[in-house]
Amino acid sequence: MNRVALAAGQIEYEWVGEARDTAPGTLVFLHDGLGSVAMWGKFPRVLAAAVGRRALVYSRFGYGGSAPLPRPRTERFMHDEALRVLPELLDRLDVRAPVLVGQSDGASIALIYASAHPASLSGLILEAPHVFAERLTLDAVGSIRARFQEDAAFRQKFGRYHADAARVVHEWTTAWLAPAFRSWNIADGLATLTCPVLLVQAERDPCGSLEHLDRIERAVGGPVWRVVVPGNGHAPHRDCRARVLREMTRFITALVIT
Repeated sequence: MNRVALAAGQIEYEWVGEARDTAPGTLVFLHDGLGSVAMWGKFPRVLAAAVGRRALVYSRFGYGGSAPLPRPRTERFMHDEALRVLPELLDRLDVRAPVLVGQSDGASIALIYASAHPASLSGLILEAPHVFAERLTLDAVGSIRARFQEDAAFRQKFGRYHADAARVVHEWTTAWLAPAFRSWNIADGLATLTCPVLLVQAERDPCGSLEHLDRIERAVGGPVWRVVVPGNGHAPHRDCRARVLREMTRFITALVIT
């Protein structure tokens, strides 16, 4: 695994795939609230190969093998990632005009980054994004915290993917469940976003309703494609892999034409 030194510490990252001259910008994968490079599995490599594009996969501070968080998470932890860490990482690795591929918290981070840098992206792929603090989501976060405390197999699973899984779960759930986070909302800042957007979510996602996709569609200023897949998972790229791979490939390939 590669490491890059940023102002706040080292980030682990991996390059996968090879670019073809006709393809759009580098794919940059932004993991969910408990994810890491390793937890994406083979999906980034498969998607990169399907579209002939190089892809960057990285673990945020506190996740995987990256350095611990330099400070406690607040209700603005996704803004901190989108407005401070991600721009520095892209600059250090010389990534220009990327296609951001975000899941869950990673999708929200992608939206915040895109709102601040609307002309810098080739496109956005948002899988199960969050744009406000929904009760359904908060309940799901609380359930994850309780399960991690009570289920040894669940703890062991996350221990395979993080240097300190207990700290990952504690810090992430604490931030989401803090009273100040209940008013978190990023929908109002999306009007500046004009690049093409692909929205993907399961119809019965236990961590968020389709209202998040509705609000994004209403708010953004560019073209939006919406794909709702069957099922009740929060990671369609795993739960409905073939369909999601096909839809993402179609979207990215179309960026070459437009």
